[in-house]
Amino acid sequence: MKMSRVLGAAAAAVGAVAVRDLTQKKHALRRNFPVIAHARYLLEEIGPELRQYIVTGNDEERPFSRDQRRWIYASSKSENNYFGFGTDCDTEHTPGYAIIKHRTFSAVAPPAPVHHAPDVVVPSAKVLGGPRGRTKAFRPGSVVNISGMSFGSMSASAITALNRGAAMAGCLHNTGEGGLSPYHREGGDLVLQLGTAYFGCRDEHGRFDLARLTDLAASAPVRAIEIKLSQGAKPGLGGLLPAAKVTPEIAEIRGIPVGVDCASPARHTAFSDVDSMLDFVELIAAETGLPVGIKSAVGAMDFWDELVAQMAKGDRGVDFVTIDGGEGGTGAAPLIFTDSVALPLRMALSRVYGRFADAGLTDQLTFIASGKCGVPDNAVVAFALGADMVNVAREAMLSIGCIQSQRCHTDRCPTGVATQDRWLARGLDPASKSVRCANYLRALRKELLAVSEAVGVAHPGLITPDDVDILCGDYEARGLGSVYGYKDGWGSLGAALQEEITELMLTESR
Repeated sequence: MKMSRVLGAAAAAVGAVAVRDLTQKKHALRRNFPVIAHARYLLEEIGPELRQYIVTGNDEERPFSRDQRRWIYASSKSENNYFGFGTDCDTEHTPGYAIIKHRTFSAVAPPAPVHHAPDVVVPSAKVLGGPRGRTKAFRPGSVVNISGMSFGSMSASAITALNRGAAMAGCLHNTGEGGLSPYHREGGDLVLQLGTAYFGCRDEHGRFDLARLTDLAASAPVRAIEIKLSQGAKPGLGGLLPAAKVTPEIAEIRGIPVGVDCASPARHTAFSDVDSMLDFVELIAAETGLPVGIKSAVGAMDFWDELVAQMAKGDRGVDFVTIDGGEGGTGAAPLIFTDSVALPLRMALSRVYGRFADAGLTDQLTFIASGKCGVPDNAVVAFALGADMVNVAREAMLSIGCIQSQRCHTDRCPTGVATQDRWLARGLDPASKSVRCANYLRALRKELLAVSEAVGVAHPGLITPDDVDILCGDYEARGLGSVYGYKDGWGSLGAALQEEITELMLTESR
């Protein structure tokens, strides 16, 4: 009797759905194929998960393959992150595949491998702000740091976990353009990012306020300031924070009205060209004493040509340049921007670095690479192309629980990383996830140092284009420098910097 009632109720429910489908006019598929058409929407909804775990191979999925995610997850949990039985990558037939060339002998590497140490120290080969004599110039303690991700797009729990993880691993944590929140004050050293809306450093009219910037920087462990010109996910495109997301807390942090749409302009209003931008840089550096740099995706090169020409004069300049690859990142954006605006990282970095190298300026500033540099092979290629440090964003998100569900733009992140939904965010425990973040950051540093030792150098910054080949997919290969048009000596540190960082690493290993 009970079963018949259940079946009857189920049949009634199906009949109601069928009637609704047949009478509605919005969806042709449901009107023509009532009830069963819903299976199509279900498969579309869970398609990413099906592809992740059932359909795709270990090295096929994008933006991060299953193998890459496995390495990050295992590293973050301090589990065995080795892989057995050889590569499953089709190396000989994959154009663009990078091969790192190890050396049999080395005259400079430490006598015993140091990457097995519990917490290896891999500082930057350059002093940030040193060449321009900034009052608070410093040598970053890690070549791997956390990229800009704003509170608002990321949950409070996620920002807290990342900042604590950065503190444990001795890394820098970039605030993102959304302002310096309470969740960035968990012990990690900060890079304060200034976007086009100047959140946290703006007056009531949205204009940049220098006094508020200096007060904010002095109130937290801010080690450097990054002026964001554009980012890989949406280069040249402003953002909109809908009124519904402008909570009292976010409004206070960003310095905007509660419950009102907040539009970020596509470009800065405090300066309008390279000349005025450098005046802005020097003003901030003079007032705060901090190193000041820029972050940008790379498109038209006239900006970079002008920047190099101005810096060649020697009186003004940026202390660092963060190059963001156009592969897209943590920011949600229109598909056309994610897929087709701005150069991918390797091309972007090589073109910008080449401009500075031609002018003999590469030792005068720090190059930071951002864009899928949180997996070792990509990071090694970035160092070979001239990067001095790498920033990680999505990989850091994976380390604290992200499953690449690609729901970042919906506010429905299932693991509580990229959402402001309190129920979803409560699933992310900052205490445990911060440890996983730190484990991942340390593991990446160890792998970079292990590769450096294999190449025969003491530090990732000493890896050069001569140490990497790019396979052409037809059983041939070209040197990395040849692929990207590098001249002799490009991608290498100056002799004094090479000697300094080698001695520093040898001292650490003793």
